[in-house]
Amino acid sequence: MRYLPLSDGDRAAMLARIGVSRIDDLYRDVPASVLLEKPVNLPPAQGEMAVERALSRLSARNMAAGSAPFFVGAGAYKHHVPASVDHLIQRGEFLTSYTPYQPEIAQGTLQYLFEFQSQVAMLTGMEVANASMYDGSTACAEAVLMARRVTKRKKAILSGGLHPQYADVVKTATAFTDDELIINPPAVAGPDDLATLIDGETSCVVVQNPSFFGHVADLRLLAQAAQEKGALLIVVVTEAVSLGAVMSPGEMGADIVVGEGQSIGNGLTFGGPYLGLFATRQKYMRQMPGRLCGETVDVDGRRGYVLTLSTREQHIRREKATSNICTNSGLCSLAFTIHLTLLGEAGLRRLAALNHERACRLAEALSALPGVTVLNDTFFNEFTVRLPRAASDVVEELAARGILGGVPVSRLLPGQAFADLLLVAATETAGDEDQDAFVAALREIL
Repeated sequence: MRYLPLSDGDRAAMLARIGVSRIDDLYRDVPASVLLEKPVNLPPAQGEMAVERALSRLSARNMAAGSAPFFVGAGAYKHHVPASVDHLIQRGEFLTSYTPYQPEIAQGTLQYLFEFQSQVAMLTGMEVANASMYDGSTACAEAVLMARRVTKRKKAILSGGLHPQYADVVKTATAFTDDELIINPPAVAGPDDLATLIDGETSCVVVQNPSFFGHVADLRLLAQAAQEKGALLIVVVTEAVSLGAVMSPGEMGADIVVGEGQSIGNGLTFGGPYLGLFATRQKYMRQMPGRLCGETVDVDGRRGYVLTLSTREQHIRREKATSNICTNSGLCSLAFTIHLTLLGEAGLRRLAALNHERACRLAEALSALPGVTVLNDTFFNEFTVRLPRAASDVVEELAARGILGGVPVSRLLPGQAFADLLLVAATETAGDEDQDAFVAALREIL
């Protein structure tokens, strides 16, 4: 028998209590376009072995990132992760630990979260960082909500170079508030002009660096323009390795820095779990979402770690909470911390330089192909090219030749205006042989 703890009468009483007549009314805010008109078409129930065989056949149709020349980016990047990272995070005390609800007895967990925060603060050039963001996109949305709390204003300006999925998450987070979002048109050709949009009602300006299209910008003048009007500058970094080469957002004057930490220590893993980064200036610390681990000493003078700040409604009164976001990002953050520790500052800078060199080599080779134009004057390890054909068709033909050749911009920004644009990323894993195979295949296809 199925375990159904509630009777029809129980359900009716609950619906009446909250003022709706049927369960479907609970989903009235979900757009009709995404609701299914009938149940999902799934085969009849099968035994465990039959399901395993069926799913194995489906998974065999995938082309794994490590099995082919790989030039896909757009917010998730293939880097070499040393075997020692996975070996260490699979130790029982790390792999099975959960979020520190009793922090005083979880010293090991608090220590590596503290080390992670320290590394993120140094990378971003900020004074304080937290350790509880799901991924870069939700961290971005939390930053916009935080800017509203800090400035007491409701208008956010989003750069046209912000990853479209990040912009969508911000839209979702503000869908039921009275926030006003100003979203600039996609900044394909280079950094967009945001300073002229800032006024006395602006809470924040959100800009990605390097941008979705790969452009790298000096944000110092934008930071000055925002702060002169009392607005905050939020800088988004989707490729954490770039922080080994590009001036840190903190040095450029950012007030909040958010990003995706997947590039360091974490594999692609079909899209998750990933690791959100969130850092800010100390004066805004109490408006940060999530939790913050601190270092102190006990009554005997011994070093210890504490949950210094946890502004989630689970920990404090609901009306005092800044957010309900608080994930156990422990394993992903630990992988980040181990990998970055193994690299050290010099190693990260060398890795970043190698990424840039790999991308420069590929951009030069692609731009020599007839009909192919590289649109970037500046980039780190990812850039945009214009093709003489629809990029989505080209990518499919490259895949048929065993090459994962980038992300068609039209996948994330539907429309004829972007049909011929292709995002191409080249990390340290894109060796000369892989690049030559990509260029040769693209020449044949075009």
